[in-house]
Amino acid sequence: MRRRVTLTAAALAAVASLALVLTGCASKGPELKVSGAYIPQPALADMAAGYFTVTNTGDADTTLTSVTSGFAADITMHTTKNSSMHEVGSFTVPAGGKLVLGLGGNHLMLMDLKHKPLAGEKVPLQLHFRGADAINVQVPVEPAGYRPGN
Repeated sequence: MRRRVTLTAAALAAVASLALVLTGCASKGPELKVSGAYIPQPALADMAAGYFTVTNTGDADTTLTSVTSGFAADITMHTTKNSSMHEVGSFTVPAGGKLVLGLGGNHLMLMDLKHKPLAGEKVPLQLHFRGADAINVQVPVEPAGYRPGN
């Protein structure tokens, strides 16, 4: 009887240990944070560009699938290669990495604006991701010549 109790206790301890290991290895998915968002005051009244960084500290990739706003009738995502702008359907935000939208590279184009945004205003954007919750961002409009870090 004592041997059976000892074996049962050892088996239960092994199962509990395995459960702790498996719980520790469980995926926590993407964990996203948006920073550095801005829109340069545009020259034209009906379109503007948008920039930001999405940091993913989680252990799973995610995808930025779209961006919406009541401020613009249409928002498209673009990349720039060889000085040429190309529309893309999505951007990957890698696990443990960043998606950077900045001058001369990946960026948003906001089209058919309600009005020309002026420096000091904020434009609401909602970022939509595959496998993660949407993120609402109040994006400041900066002077036309604004460059982050300057």
